[in-house]
Amino acid sequence: MSTFPKDFLWGGAVAAHQFEGGWQADGKGVSLADVMTSGDNQTARRITDGVLPGENYPNHEAIDFYHHFKDDVKLFAELGLKAFRTSIAWTRIFPNGDEDEPNEAGLKFYDDLFDELLKYDIEPVITLSHFEMPYHLVTEYGGWRNRKMIDFFTKFAKVVFERYQDKVKYWMTFNEINNQSAMLNDWALFTNSGLVAEPGEDIERSMYQASHYEVVASALAVQIGHAINPNFEIGAMFALGPAYAASPDPRDVMKAQRSMQVNTWYADVQCKGKYPAWLKKYFERKHYDLDITLADEDILKAGTVDYIGFSYYASHVVQAVVTEADDFTTRDEHTEIPNPTLPASDWGWMIDPIGLRYILNWLTERYDLPLFVVENGLGAFDKVEDGQIHDNYRIAYLREHIEQMAKAINIDGVNLMGYTPWGFIDLVSAGTGQMDKRYGMIYVDKNDAGEGTLKRMKKDSFTWFNQVILSNGDNLN
Repeated sequence: MSTFPKDFLWGGAVAAHQFEGGWQADGKGVSLADVMTSGDNQTARRITDGVLPGENYPNHEAIDFYHHFKDDVKLFAELGLKAFRTSIAWTRIFPNGDEDEPNEAGLKFYDDLFDELLKYDIEPVITLSHFEMPYHLVTEYGGWRNRKMIDFFTKFAKVVFERYQDKVKYWMTFNEINNQSAMLNDWALFTNSGLVAEPGEDIERSMYQASHYEVVASALAVQIGHAINPNFEIGAMFALGPAYAASPDPRDVMKAQRSMQVNTWYADVQCKGKYPAWLKKYFERKHYDLDITLADEDILKAGTVDYIGFSYYASHVVQAVVTEADDFTTRDEHTEIPNPTLPASDWGWMIDPIGLRYILNWLTERYDLPLFVVENGLGAFDKVEDGQIHDNYRIAYLREHIEQMAKAINIDGVNLMGYTPWGFIDLVSAGTGQMDKRYGMIYVDKNDAGEGTLKRMKKDSFTWFNQVILSNGDNLN
């Protein structure tokens, strides 16, 4: 008996804006990512007022997959991928987001890409909105503050569902929709919802209103997709990691529980079709009086997802403060502390393979849906030595996480569909805009300054992961 199911989707994950490049090719419009500058571990990416001369926008070229996709897909097939998770760049289909008719050149690009993948028996796994909504929808409509966004999104969804109904089976609506819930940075609010705080605005209220319109749009998209092709598997996608209590102190335990609730209320809505009681009470106390209609509530109930896709990179430890409010709602950055029992990545993320098994069990108990690990990986500085990249640290990271997935399946009974490690080909980091923060098994010759030949090279992890796939997870040596 194999460790993993025979139809397990071994693959790799990327996002259109982080690797495609071709930011103005064939009629593509300006996306949110196109107005975000480069940064690093100490310097936040800046959001500029449109595309400005003299700024470094790393997503504009990225790794230029747009012009290299046939060679790259051939390399993905050599790696042995059974699934390839990417996104459809909204601005390739509707450059401004509010056009009457889609851009045929953009639609054809994804036709060609999906045909190329299917030629090698690689299953496309497609996210509709992955931090790349049209920038015009921000400047003209205020982003997801505006209910009109629901119609723009569902029109986009309907067009691509109809176009690719015979080529794509697995879909997800919004990538890491819950990133904005912690209210930790401008980056998450902007990339998720196109929100930039205006003078005097209660940005938390705007975040909840935008989030509501997004979950309604997601539920409608699920219904539209199933009507077009009942065989579609349409999931939600969340950034997930356990929140551990810093101590047995009940205040820390309560904070950990609420941190998990804050991070997963989107999953409650998208999987159960209704808002959790604690969050409705919070809206009442804050007098938010959000635009949530009875019709919206019916839509949420009717448009629950088929599976849960999620990213897992790290776990978190939270600690209550003396002045902790009874209605604490965010995973405040000042009260998350390092875990002294775990090592950290070069970017300070706790490396916790057991945490993956923990969250797989937690999700199974809470939602009883198929699960799909659609992002997992180690961002690190890689060195090229004599034309080779020896990344044993990445192999160790992936091996330990795969081992925990095997335990979740075979010991805990978790229904796990697949595993697509993040950035299996080097790409632009969404959080920092860096190229030198590398996740890939395929090295791309380009650095943070934008210098390089874009040459692709196999790392040691490439050969290792190929053997993992060929053995269906039995050979992790």
